[in-house]
Formats: sequence, C-alpha cells, structure tokens
Amino acid sequence: MVARRGHDDAGTASRILDVAERLVQVRGFNGFSYADIAAELKITKAALHYHFAGKADLGEALIARYAARFAEALAELDVVDGDARAKLDAYAGLYLKVLRNRTMCLCGMLAAEYQTLPPPMRDAVVRFFDQNEIWLERVLERGREAGRLRFAGSARDTARMIVGGLEGAMLVARPYGDVARFQVAAASLLAGLAPAADDARLTGVDATAAQPA
Repeated sequence: MVARRGHDDAGTASRILDVAERLVQVRGFNGFSYADIAAELKITKAALHYHFAGKADLGEALIARYAARFAEALAELDVVDGDARAKLDAYAGLYLKVLRNRTMCLCGMLAAEYQTLPPPMRDAVVRFFDQNEIWLERVLERGREAGRLRFAGSARDTARMIVGGLEGAMLVARPYGDVARFQVAAASLLAGLAPAADDARLTGVDATAAQPA
C-alpha cells in the first residue's frame, strides 16, 4: 500500500510539472496560478501544495527537471559521431524542436521575468545557461583546434553569443509564428563560424527545411 501511494504521488507530481512547464513556456511564470493547474488536472489546490508547498518550490523543480533533460540531450550529442560543426547544428536543432511545439525555452522565458523570480530560481536559471555555455565552449575549442571552426576572440565569448543568438531568435520568431524566421537566423549565426573555404550551410537549421509551425 505504501509503495502504491508512493507511485501515485510521483505520478501526480510529474503531471503537475508537465502542466506547469507548458504554462511557463507559453505564458511565463507569472502568467499562471495554482488554480490553473488544479483546474486542468481536476485536483484540489491542497493537493498541489502537498507536492509543492509554494509556487517558488514548483519553479525550482521545473528548472531542475528541464536542466537535467537538456544535460542529457547534450550528453547524447557528445557520443554521436560528428565534428564540431555537426554538434553545433544539432544543438540549434534542440531549440528548433521546442519552437515547432509552439513553446519557448523554459529558462529563456524565465530569464525575461528574472527580476520577479525568487532568488533560488534566479540562481537556477543562471546555472542552466552556464551549463550550456560550458558545453558549447568545449565544442568550439575542439572545432577550432581541428580546423573545422573559425571565430575571433575566446571560445567562451562565442559560446555566449550562440546562446544569446538562439534564444533571441526564438523570441523574435514567436510573434510571427514563423519557424523559418528562426531557422534563417540560426543558420546565419552558425555559418559565420565555418572556415571560408568550407560550405557554410549547416543543414539542421537550414531555412529551406522549414516546416509549418
């Protein structure tokens, strides 16, 4: 009976996080309440507070789960055969997948509301972007050493440019409902890292491959 209850509790907590994540990605953290989640899941607000005492606790759990999934995706990119350019291409594809689902990067949405978030959530958002930049910095350094990438300045600064560029491209594409708009921006951003003698097009974010949003 205890094991069954634990399983049910975990399942309910997961469903709460699923709904809350979608709401953040569409409306922002300040754009929904516990009442919205309770109504969608047909549970009481008391049941929500049982799993997540307050909205700040829910927010921390959301970021932790999202960051863990993103870290897993980056780890998968590391083990897949391909050079640095292919890895950057696949990295941009992670953002493209989110946008095609008519949502935004969870931490990108939270960054827009940064000043209104509780301090633990602010710290978690920063850690998410740090995690991405560290991964990108490593890929960029290896790509430059192998002669597959070319960029001025440090790999760290270029990693920050990529994260900022992709997040910004998502944000601007959103009101247009135009996935191709993101793809053009992402392809141009990454093409600028290719050696001049190479074909600069990175196929995974090629605008010609755009699908309806």
